[in-house]
Amino acid sequence: MYDDKELKEYRDLLQTPDHFEEGFDWKSIVGAVFIGFLMMPGSMYLQLVIGSGIGPAARWVTIILFAEVAKRAHTNLRQQEIFLLYYMAGAALASPFQGLLWHQYLVQSDAAQMLGLIEYIPTWVAPSASSASIAERTFFHRDWLIPILLLIGAQIIQRVDRFGLGYALYRITSDVEKLPFPMAPVGALGTMALAESAEEQDKGWKWRVFSIGAVVGLGFGGIYVLLPVVSGLVFTEPIHLIPIPWIELTRHTEEVLPAVATGIQLDLGLVFIGMVLPFWAVIGGFIGLAITIFLNPILWDKGILHRWHQGMGTVDTVFANNFDFYMSFGIGLGLSIGIIGIWSVIRSFRNSNAGRIDLQALFNPPKGRGDFNFWISIGIYFFSTLSYVLLCVWLVPNFPWVFFLAYGFIYTPIISYITARMEGIAGQFVSLPLVREASFIAGAKYFGYQGIEIWYAPIPIHNYGEATVGFREIELTGTSLRGIIKAELVVFPIVMIASLLFSQFIWRLAPIPSASYPYAQELWHLQALNTLLMQTSTLEGNSLFYQALNGSYVASGIGLGLVVYMILSFFGLPVLLIYGVVRGLGQSTPHGILLEVVGALLGKFYFHKKYGAMWRQYAPVLLAGFSCGMGLTGMFAMGFALILKSLSYMAY
Repeated sequence: MYDDKELKEYRDLLQTPDHFEEGFDWKSIVGAVFIGFLMMPGSMYLQLVIGSGIGPAARWVTIILFAEVAKRAHTNLRQQEIFLLYYMAGAALASPFQGLLWHQYLVQSDAAQMLGLIEYIPTWVAPSASSASIAERTFFHRDWLIPILLLIGAQIIQRVDRFGLGYALYRITSDVEKLPFPMAPVGALGTMALAESAEEQDKGWKWRVFSIGAVVGLGFGGIYVLLPVVSGLVFTEPIHLIPIPWIELTRHTEEVLPAVATGIQLDLGLVFIGMVLPFWAVIGGFIGLAITIFLNPILWDKGILHRWHQGMGTVDTVFANNFDFYMSFGIGLGLSIGIIGIWSVIRSFRNSNAGRIDLQALFNPPKGRGDFNFWISIGIYFFSTLSYVLLCVWLVPNFPWVFFLAYGFIYTPIISYITARMEGIAGQFVSLPLVREASFIAGAKYFGYQGIEIWYAPIPIHNYGEATVGFREIELTGTSLRGIIKAELVVFPIVMIASLLFSQFIWRLAPIPSASYPYAQELWHLQALNTLLMQTSTLEGNSLFYQALNGSYVASGIGLGLVVYMILSFFGLPVLLIYGVVRGLGQSTPHGILLEVVGALLGKFYFHKKYGAMWRQYAPVLLAGFSCGMGLTGMFAMGFALILKSLSYMAY
């Protein structure tokens, strides 16, 4: 693993700096307000319309705006100030109240009615469908008080929790074990491009590449986002030159490819993503997908995919196939990936210089980085986990409390450390599927629990391994951790207030989902079916979940995943190809992977040959620019929509 050529190219993109600065000042506070009250509503709106927000774009737009203002004030933004704005934008755009928009739909959804679950959804999740607040589409009602207070409490614990076990694992894997974290430089390069511009080094390559991507994003966004939104305000039906979210082909290919969901998602951003992602990971995913396309007609012919019938579209096909086979098979594949990850960690210990590890580095971090005592992070982890446990015991008193302790203090640290090492070695996330769900079912089967409240409780099952990559990105940009902590304290109240106000505003404009929010209208029903199907497993009787779960299919998923891994390993193929194939075997919607493959092929066989090793640095900056351009058009479209719809709402 350590010698994988492609991974080495990624981890050599940036070197660890020897100087760190906080970067937190009055510009950061103004930036937080700007992001929360100007960027957040656009991101929330686009999430409902096209299925993706403007997270990356909001970051770049904020930085560019502040950099230009700074220039005209005869000053500039330091690299650390720019990264802090970037970090705060990411934290601010994660709108917590969007979860309540989903819950208000769930309690009145056709899926909940069909499965008979409406009466079981607790009122601390969302008021019942008969509540006046649902009919009036408002969060400012006493029926929403408990769900909102619980949300705020969970958010506070979550913000503190970020500096607990995740930070401790970062210190262990990065400082002590000195793992390379090959994918962290990709995330840090975009902000450095804008730092170059802020310092008025306009002849530098990063700013030129970023600008090219931004222009392409503006052009494509004008067609993909702006035209449908603006035309929908002027005419009775919006004009879609490019269908959102995809071109539906399933009904046209059902004779040749029965039980296969076909189509293509013509989002140019997928091409840029394919250029940035490791080449062999994308190709591996495509190979795995091709295998499933070949297998589905055979499975249908053998009567395994028996719920599919001609005339079904993508959403119905995916749900039927998941019910018949892929839910169980996917569980097995996920378990095989988890087994592979655990084995890889054990092997890396055996092959690495573990015997020469210096534990003194754990208590003597680099000066100026802003680190706090290692034991404080462990204390934060214990505090946050106990808080989650007590909250769960209060909300779901009938569920065995010993499960909550096992989640937080046994499973979470083990899987988090495995993931941290895999991220540090190969840039791969490791998870064991349905551990949470299986424990719920065990609680119902062996301890007499009946109900679905447990599915909505803040269970202390977390995988903090992924957080180690974020801390490594902070380090690579030369930003002190003290600045990050100050930013969190400023961002939190702004996020909560803005998220509540704009969730209320968007909900009042039109029901969610509805024709005004096409992505939500298209896919929320499928998401609700999949979510609620699982929840039937903890109710009495022969639930639909038990009908869908098949032990032999789970075993076949484990077996196939391990066999594919062993075959590819035997031939010495790249690490990322192995993971890509195993993950791709569970892929049932090919709509987005095709353009990712196009991007990967262009990057590998054209741009890499033309620009050489520098292409690895160009690609993430180009994607950052494209995201910025797309986001600008999205924000422009959102401004039109929100203003005109609010005017029409007030008129009547």
